[in-house]
Amino acid sequence: MSTSAQIGVTGLAVMGRNLARNFARNGYTVAVHNRTASRMKALVEEFGNEGDFIGAETAGEFVAALERPRRLVIMVKAGEPTDAVIQEFAPLLEPGDMIIDGGNAHFADTRRRERELRERGIHFVGTGISGGEEGALHGPSIMPGGSTESYGSLGPMLEKISAKAADGAPCVTHCGPDGAGHFVKMVHNGIEYADMQLIGEAYQLLRDVAGYSPAEIAEIFRTWNTGRLDSYLIEITAEVLSHMDAATGKPFVDVVVDQAEQKGTGRWTVQIALDLGVPVSGIAEAVFARSLSGHAGLREASQGLAGPTAVPLGKEEAAAFADRVEQALYASKIVSYTQGFHEIAAGSEEYGWDIDLGAVASIWRGGCIIRAAFLDRIRAAYDARADLPSLLSDETFAREIAEAQDDWREVLIAATRQGVPTPGFAAALAYYDALRARRLPAALTQGQRDFFGAHTYRRVDREGSFHTLWGGDRSEVSA
Repeated sequence: MSTSAQIGVTGLAVMGRNLARNFARNGYTVAVHNRTASRMKALVEEFGNEGDFIGAETAGEFVAALERPRRLVIMVKAGEPTDAVIQEFAPLLEPGDMIIDGGNAHFADTRRRERELRERGIHFVGTGISGGEEGALHGPSIMPGGSTESYGSLGPMLEKISAKAADGAPCVTHCGPDGAGHFVKMVHNGIEYADMQLIGEAYQLLRDVAGYSPAEIAEIFRTWNTGRLDSYLIEITAEVLSHMDAATGKPFVDVVVDQAEQKGTGRWTVQIALDLGVPVSGIAEAVFARSLSGHAGLREASQGLAGPTAVPLGKEEAAAFADRVEQALYASKIVSYTQGFHEIAAGSEEYGWDIDLGAVASIWRGGCIIRAAFLDRIRAAYDARADLPSLLSDETFAREIAEAQDDWREVLIAATRQGVPTPGFAAALAYYDALRARRLPAALTQGQRDFFGAHTYRRVDREGSFHTLWGGDRSEVSA
């Protein structure tokens, strides 16, 4: 066994433990440390046959076990726990060493930490890791930020342990300076929220409008997963829907409380989008849908509200409707990714990160939760035109949306008539229609703002800002 480690992991809950094992399985000697030493000892005892581990009970032993430049991975809860670990280890490090935060940190915290540690000569690498505990062990999608120098030392190791796309490319890229990696991971999770909401709406439509059972819907999703909707989330949805509860013999989805939880990254995506002035309505509706599901008292109090009478579909009508739902789901999915990549581009411009959108699409092709076959085409679209203003500006995606739009609209009409809530589908279509509209009611909004607050407006026929004197003769003056 080596007496020094190429990398160390502190924080050995499931994600940290599996990430340490992944490094060891790929030939690296890994120093492992945990605040509770028994967890470290259990890892070495149970998985020591997978590679070389150096167990460390104290922070000093842990740092001493690392070769220079030291690479120290933190896998603890975001927020104060992360700050506490940094404060414990930073005094033991030397200039050129690096701390890698693999948790779901807020990118603003990462920017602060990077700035503070840079002043001490220590590299701080905020690193988004997607794929859950299985991805951490077998190969996740990895989104590191930080300095170019730190990636030169750390990057080859991350590339080795990462997931590999179908073409063999490692699912990791240097996203950019300071908080770029955690920003990209945040938006990834926001898209994940939207994707899951859209899939949930498709399920609800197939069940409440088309009348299919969960097992039948599972087969529909399996069919979809062989085509353009091929993705990890569609795959696992089929598995969940086909699962029967052993205790009751009922479909699993019928015995689960319909209140979805969230850990915050989807909410952050929406909050930051508001700060950047970027419309991510599909992601926002997904966040709000989870919030609404948790208001059990409000929902219970509203059970008696009036709604339409459901009209069951015949067998042929149901099959045709399922095909339309597939079109609506695919079109809405394109819009979700469009909004997410728009936010990444806006964040990149705001913070000077120069994020390569094609590279982001490339590393999401494997390992991560939103991995999907059509990410190859998203990558190709941005590779062909780095300044692409929107995925909807890509000829292929625009054509597919055009082909899907009639069915998309019919699905929303059916949902409205049957009283099935589809906030994700509806928000996606509204976004699409707003983008293609020649005129928006924002002109009226500006008139209202000028009327009650003298906020001024611009005209279509000449330059400048103007204000109308709304009392009297309503004359116009330059502002």
